[in-house]
Amino acid sequence: MSIIPQDYIERCYAGWLAKLIGIRYGAPIEGWTYDQIAGIYGDLDGYIVDYRMFAADDDSNGPMIFIRALNDATCTRALTPQQIAETWLNYAPYEHGFYWWGGYGKSTEHTAYLNLRAGIPAPRSGSIEQNGAAIAEQIGGQIFIDTWGLVLPNQPALAAEYAGKAASVSHGGNGVYGGQFVATAISLAFTASSVREIIEGALKYIPDDCEYARAVRDVIRYYDAHRGDSWRDGFLYVRERWGYHRYPGACHIIPNAAVMILSLLYGEGDFDRTLSICNMCGWDTDCNVGNVAAIMGVFCGLDAIGMRKWRAPVNDFFAVSSVLGCLNAMDVPWCVAYLAELAYRMAGEEMPARWKPYMNPDEQLFHFQLPGSTHGFTVVAEREQAVETLCVNSGHGSLRAGMDRMNPTDAFRIARRTYFHPDDFHDNRYDPAFSPLLYPGQTVSAEVVQPEHCGMELYASLCVRDRNSGALIEGERVRLIPGRKQALCFRIPSNPHMLIDEVSVRVAAGGCTGGFGLVELCGMRFSGEPRYDIDFAHERMEVYTPMHREVSQFTYLKGNWTLDEGRLMGSVCDYGEAYTGDLRWRDYALEGSLTLACEGLAALNVRVQGAMRSYAVALHQGRLMIQKNACGYRTLAECPHETRIGETYRLRVEVTGSRICVIERGRTLLEAEDTDHPYLNGCIGCSLREGARAWFDHFTINE
Repeated sequence: MSIIPQDYIERCYAGWLAKLIGIRYGAPIEGWTYDQIAGIYGDLDGYIVDYRMFAADDDSNGPMIFIRALNDATCTRALTPQQIAETWLNYAPYEHGFYWWGGYGKSTEHTAYLNLRAGIPAPRSGSIEQNGAAIAEQIGGQIFIDTWGLVLPNQPALAAEYAGKAASVSHGGNGVYGGQFVATAISLAFTASSVREIIEGALKYIPDDCEYARAVRDVIRYYDAHRGDSWRDGFLYVRERWGYHRYPGACHIIPNAAVMILSLLYGEGDFDRTLSICNMCGWDTDCNVGNVAAIMGVFCGLDAIGMRKWRAPVNDFFAVSSVLGCLNAMDVPWCVAYLAELAYRMAGEEMPARWKPYMNPDEQLFHFQLPGSTHGFTVVAEREQAVETLCVNSGHGSLRAGMDRMNPTDAFRIARRTYFHPDDFHDNRYDPAFSPLLYPGQTVSAEVVQPEHCGMELYASLCVRDRNSGALIEGERVRLIPGRKQALCFRIPSNPHMLIDEVSVRVAAGGCTGGFGLVELCGMRFSGEPRYDIDFAHERMEVYTPMHREVSQFTYLKGNWTLDEGRLMGSVCDYGEAYTGDLRWRDYALEGSLTLACEGLAALNVRVQGAMRSYAVALHQGRLMIQKNACGYRTLAECPHETRIGETYRLRVEVTGSRICVIERGRTLLEAEDTDHPYLNGCIGCSLREGARAWFDHFTINE
């Protein structure tokens, strides 16, 4: 008998999508009190702010990044808290983005991160013994935990076990029990028949005498005695018995857990009502509504999540603020593929044949098979004041888009952004920064169909937009034949210093008559290897705030990284790294120039999988070295090489399989083979250590 429910993938999609909806719904009033919300808004019944684009949030950063420990370490019960801790260190930037960096001894995550950096292992890093109860029992143990329930459907004991390990990296006591409760509730929601069954089932997996369990049971007792009364009376009871005034710290887990249970009970199984009650209670609204929404999304399914009200503003996109820019423009259906692949592997079951072609997270594929999914595509009309239609999932594995009253010279694009910059976002929540998702040299393929009832003469082509030049680069135009699915293919030319920020199917009118131009995009895929260059004279500083600046298409771990007279300049007091490119890249050659401005170590990095997993080709004190970073650098091979201050050295680093080769001026200087769990894929970057300052210039990336 299968452990995983038949409708798992659709419910997983509903759960994660709902989590994002809850975060977005609660974010504008995060930290507000019940009285403030009631006085200003009264009742809430939908998004409070019409975000231009919702920026990254810690509540979505953590769940989708920490779950990577299963692939990076082991996808078994042998996974340890320390291995999850190493995932923290690998993907989180140092004291910017990702978490609330509120200070050691104030922010739980900041405290745990610095503990880990200092060599204090997990679970001690998050324990009450190390940090005290006030820090250890803040809310983070449950707000980052949803995906552990999503990958373990109908397996509450395992969900509690994995969630306990994950939460213990940064939390202890009730901070861990809250993580176990939420993950278990999500696991149970896949097959439960009622919300009450979910709550009471999750209680079985935390200690019966802990404060978290006492709060949950007390709210249940109140509800049973007052279920005919207003939820608002219930909140006044919760505020008095379990409110913020009773607990230390900036955001304790217990008050917020109590309002989550209150909303789940008084919501009575209704998705909208449950989220709205939770939001109107106040306190840590984005966290609470996000957790409740994930439970309710899995329990209620996609049909309960209104398309126009909740889903359309999200548009299957959310930003992340990890240290790798290629991970930071997330596509919700891709997340489902990532989680589903883990879920079936952990359960030892075969994924249903229906879903296998679409659930490979190693592919860059936009498939529209999930009901209502859009993968972040929009319609862009090229004529001002044109009447356009929004992208709408047809329900048959395609995205329908069009333009009304289309003139014979009109065109529109079914577009997907592949790079983002500060002006795209409504706010600067948790400092996202990005690397492109698509590069020169790669190939874009798509399938489109013009519906039979749309008789207008239309032509389709694949296009990319270069942000640096503003040019729209177009592939071959194909005349569409109504009723026939047609393939488009475009290999992006390797024009100098391109930064691709949009890919699209461009639909142009033909002939001499206008009308309603309608097409369906049946899928799109990126493939092939990059072949491009980065000329830093054409890059720019992306200014999010005066305190948050990034070099375009790069993200950084630590250090000062800026543009200096057409070159990338980095300086550090100890160490620092900056990255770009894609985790999927395997065998390639990186060529770049580096110039030391003072003593220290400077390196080009390849196969970068994060801050703790990469290779470096370094120049330091008369030596050329190939080093491996596995939670700390060690040298694989080295040879003499001059390292004069102010001298520019241009190196070519080739990675093929487990071999790394360093070439200068056509001559091979150094080679190494990594025989100990080699990194076979990853981004590119540059790094500095031992207080170095250096310039980097003109990178080229080839097959």
